[in-house]
Parts: sequence; C-alpha cells; structure tokens
Amino acid sequence: METRSSVFANPKPCKHLADYKLRHGLSGYKFLQKWLKTFPNGKTSIKMCETKMPKCSFCSGIRQGRLFLCLICSSMSCSDHTLLHSQSENGHDIAVDIERSELYCCSCSDQVYDLDFDKVVVAKNIVDMPSKTRDSVVDDLMRRSSKRRRLNSVVDLDLIRSKFFVWMRGRRAKSCYPLGLRGLNNLGSTCFMNSILQALLHAPPFRNYFLSERHDRETCRKRSSDQSCLACDIGVIFSAVYSGDRTPYSPAQFLYSWWQHSANLASYEQQDAHEFFISVLDGIHEREGKERNPNKDNGDCQCIAHRVFSGMLRSDLTCTTCGFTSTTYDPCVDISLNMDTSSFSSVDVANKSVRPNEDTGSSTLLACLDLFTRPERLGSDQKLYCQNCQEKRDSLKQMSIKRLPLVLSLHIKRFEHSSLRRTSRKIDWHLQFPFSLDMTPYLSPSIVRNRFGNRIFGFESDEADISAEFEIFAVVTHSGMLDSGHYVTYLRLQNQWYKCDDAWITEVDERIVRASQCYMIFYVQRMLYYKANEDLSCTPMPSRRDPFVPIAGCC
Repeated sequence: METRSSVFANPKPCKHLADYKLRHGLSGYKFLQKWLKTFPNGKTSIKMCETKMPKCSFCSGIRQGRLFLCLICSSMSCSDHTLLHSQSENGHDIAVDIERSELYCCSCSDQVYDLDFDKVVVAKNIVDMPSKTRDSVVDDLMRRSSKRRRLNSVVDLDLIRSKFFVWMRGRRAKSCYPLGLRGLNNLGSTCFMNSILQALLHAPPFRNYFLSERHDRETCRKRSSDQSCLACDIGVIFSAVYSGDRTPYSPAQFLYSWWQHSANLASYEQQDAHEFFISVLDGIHEREGKERNPNKDNGDCQCIAHRVFSGMLRSDLTCTTCGFTSTTYDPCVDISLNMDTSSFSSVDVANKSVRPNEDTGSSTLLACLDLFTRPERLGSDQKLYCQNCQEKRDSLKQMSIKRLPLVLSLHIKRFEHSSLRRTSRKIDWHLQFPFSLDMTPYLSPSIVRNRFGNRIFGFESDEADISAEFEIFAVVTHSGMLDSGHYVTYLRLQNQWYKCDDAWITEVDERIVRASQCYMIFYVQRMLYYKANEDLSCTPMPSRRDPFVPIAGCC
C-alpha cells in the first residue's frame, strides 16, 4: 500500500514548471510571499494596489473572470490571454491566480501543482495567525511530526492545511453548512474529477447506498485483492465527506484507482468531465454488475450505477415509402443534447471558442430536448434496409425516452469537432434551464401519440412506476477555451445553492447558477429530492442511520 501511495500522491510538475524552477529556483515564490493575504474564511489571494483595479494587459478587461500574474514580469493576463502572453514572451509560462493563490501554466492553460509553492503559502498563513494560535498550531505539528514521517509529502502538507483551516473556519460567522459539503483538493488538473465527484456525492439514491454500507469493502477486498475497486474508493470518499470534517479532502486513492480502470486517460492532463462520468459508472458496473447479474445486459443490471442513473431510450425508424416502423431500445446512463447552432456562421475557428452575438447566443434546455425527440430525416448515404419493402429506403428517425432513471443526467454538447474540416470549436451559448423539469412530453407514449394523432396505443408499463417530475440538484459548468478551461459544480441543497470550486465551498445566489455555462445538469425525482432535504443536517450522522430505502424502479 505504501509503495502504491507514493506513485499516485505526488503529481509530476509540467515541463514548463520544471524549466521555471530550474532557471529561477524558489526566488519568485519567496518574493511573492509578502504579497499574499489571508481572509477570515481561509481563502488566500494576492494583495493588489487599493487605488488601482487589476486588469488584463491585453484586453484591459477589469475583473473579467480570473486574472493571472506572471512570475517573471508581473504582467497581468485574463484567462483568454494567458496563452498569448507565454507565446509573446519566451519563458514566461508560469503565473499565479491572484484570487486563489494557485499556480497556473500559461502554455498548458491549466492549473499546476507544486509542493514548494504550497509550503510558501501555508507558511505565510501561519505567520499571519495571532501569536497564541500560531504557537499552538506549530507546537502541535512538531509533537506529531515523528508519527508523520512515514507519510508522503502531500499528506504532510494536508496535515498543516487541516490545522490552519480548522482555525480559520472557526472564525466564520456562518459555519453551519449542510452535511456533506466539503471541498476537494486539486491534485494537478483534476477539476474535471472534483466536479463530477461533487455531483455523485449529492445524488440522493447514490449517496444513500454508500452511506448505508451496501457495498461491503471488506468482502470486496477478499474477493479480489489484486485490483483496486472504484466502488470501494468512492465509499471511502463518502465516509470522509459525510464525517462532519470541513477541511478539504484529497481523493488521491480514488484517482489512482481510476487510472487503473482507464489506463488510456491516466495522466495529469485535463480530461473531459463527461467522459470521466461515463468512465466512473462503467468502472462501478464492471465490478458490481458482474457480481450481481453476470448474464444480464445493462438494461436490467442491478449494480448501483445503473439502478440510479440508467434509463432506456427508444429509437423508431420509419420507412418514408411504405410507413413501416422498426423500433429498438438502448440503455443509457445520460442523454447528450445538441444545441441548435443553425445561426452560426459557416466559418469555424480551430481550437477557439465560438461566441455568437447577443441575438442568437441563447438557447433553452426544453428546446434541446425538443430537438432530441424531433423526427430526423436520414440522408441518402444513410439509407436503411426496410423489412417490408425488402430493400434500402430513405427513412425518418425519432428518439424518445422509454424509461426514466432515478437521477437524470443531461450532457450539453458544447464541443464540436469536424473531421472533414479538421477544425474544432466550443459553443459558448447561454443555456436557460429550469430548476423543476417535467419529462412527460419526451416519453415514448407522448412522442408516439403526437406522431400519429390522438389515438389509443398500448405501451408497456415501464413509465408507470417512475415519476416524470424532476428537481435539479447539481450543475457542472465549464469556463475557458476548447483546449483548456476549468470545471466548477453548483449544488442545490435545502434550496440553497453552493459553488464547489475544488477546495473552496461558497454560498451563491441562484442568479449566478442560471447565468453559468452549464455542461452537465443533474436532476433527481422530485420525491427523492425533498426526502434528501429532510435527511440533511449540520451535524454528522452514523452511516447506518441513512438506509437505502427501496424505491420502485431502483431495488
């Protein structure tokens, strides 16, 4: 175990950070230390001139998103122009986020981790403590140091951070957040992982399963000791997050286990949050699904991933010549929705964000669902074989939802890639989404009746046991460019929204959430949402007091 920990717990720095430290050592860090400022909520930022507003040296934008300070020339750049700065100034690759005091690589366009920099920040925090508090923290750390020598450097740093954060959080006027709100440390470009984990940690039926210890980690280890288990490691995160501890948690063990299950994605580079979500559910299914029902497909799988997130899509192909319709059903754990980009110009900009004008740069989630279930005429190169005509014919394809899941995951396709033009783009449109969603119009009975008129059709009773009314509980957002950016999750707990930005948890107004650039939206059945709100409290509770209640369509 100790050997494995040393592999995953210490992120290797990017080559630009390594080059910077080789040329300049720690001089830039130490010079920056005197400009660090710690706020009562524990957040550390760069102290700026009080009489002059910080702004980007390229676009002169005043506080338009995050701003970064170059460690070489002290030039200020916004998130859209950091790459331009590194390209125009050779070797000026490393900068600091002035609001969060975190290192940022302008060439990689992503946050980077360095233990030496974190030591400088934490040392400044301890120096700024009142003398009595500082002495008690330092003395306590010294007493415990002999017991901690066997741990790696990341765990040692977490110990210092924990002591500091406990003191800082004690000063907060409002310290009572709902149980389960805990920040997740960025382990090196892992905001994609943290954002999805926050959504999974607060999906009510998924949460209830792990807190009631339905996945027995001891039994799982005995069955297979040669490979890590994603479900076991998620259970560890649940125990840590719902323990009542508010200090940021480092999901390093889970990251290492995920790398073992997804070797092609095992790196400290930024990954797509949606791909990570699918990969995690596949990893859980791979272990639990085979043990519970080895001979069943995903549509009837009893693993927790599919019991919570899996629904069923219906696809109808209708021959335009004879009207014959063939129907197929496919299980799904999420629904990917296109945005209507018909008003875009035909010019694509490679690896750039597409920003439409104000008149066309908005869409709605309901319009995306309408587009998803709208009949689509397949092209002449997509002719399908008609069983009635006994030859290939033009056809119409229409999607609908045969069975809804307990937790509805909607993925907004903001990234487009054209293999023909060899170009890519990100769609920066604003998407309006409701907090309460009725999925009845998109179910198969509604779609088929609309297609054939007001007639009586016989349908299977799959939809009868599952409510079509949902409440939103999590929104994963992406900001930045196509080839870089940052993921943040907004959680709705007890009708209050919270922003989960890696280690930082803050209350936000719902207007902030509505204005965000959503990438994934998570809804839960309305009954489960209100039941979950009743269970949330400000004090930790034993895991077995939160049972996984049998619900139709889930157990």
